Amino acid sequence: MDTNIVGVGVGITDRFRSVVEEKVGRIEHLAPRATVLEVKVTHRSYRNGRMEDDTVELTLDGRGPVVRAEATDADKFAALDLAVDKISEQVRRAKEKRVDARNHPRGARFEKGTGELSGIDVEPASVDVLRAVATGEVPIQSSAEDEQDYSPVVIRQKEFDAEWMTVEDAVDRMELVGHDFFLFIDARTDHPSVVYRRKGWDYGVIALGTQAPPAAQAAS
Repeated sequence: MDTNIVGVGVGITDRFRSVVEEKVGRIEHLAPRATVLEVKVTHRSYRNGRMEDDTVELTLDGRGPVVRAEATDADKFAALDLAVDKISEQVRRAKEKRVDARNHPRGARFEKGTGELSGIDVEPASVDVLRAVATGEVPIQSSAEDEQDYSPVVIRQKEFDAEWMTVEDAVDRMELVGHDFFLFIDARTDHPSVVYRRKGWDYGVIALGTQAPPAAQAAS
């Protein structure tokens, strides 16, 4: 497995590289199909100058879905240990799900008439969640200056290529990248959708309809 290490605001020492190489064996054992491990170390100093931390981001790529994990600590070696533990657990859970899927095939069914989804532990988003999304109550962070005033409800603005998949696959991909939500195009309906984590191991799903707005309909 190839390993690429980059530092942002911090130099990468030979000692850190050697520790990363030691960890690679553990990850490679769990994910033999992976071909590249990207390691990004970001050092941050906060406004008061008294507090600093390092964030280690791991990205595992190769044959199969991308797996990501990150961790932050005052010491980059501790952050590395935490990130390796996270990505190892995500890969392990994914392997267990694949084995379980072979032994117990999932029979998720989507009823177009009623919009009900059965056979998987996913529930539609609540009215409050849909209203918050529709009215823009969730702020979007788009500049470096906003990042300094980060709060748990701010969402960083990113753009990715659309991917068609089932809700079940989207849930699995969300677990692999370690996020609380995952955007995708539902292969059953062709609707832009997002799965998100609820309490415990429950998940929710939001789907956008493709009906044209009234003005567009009138023009046609």
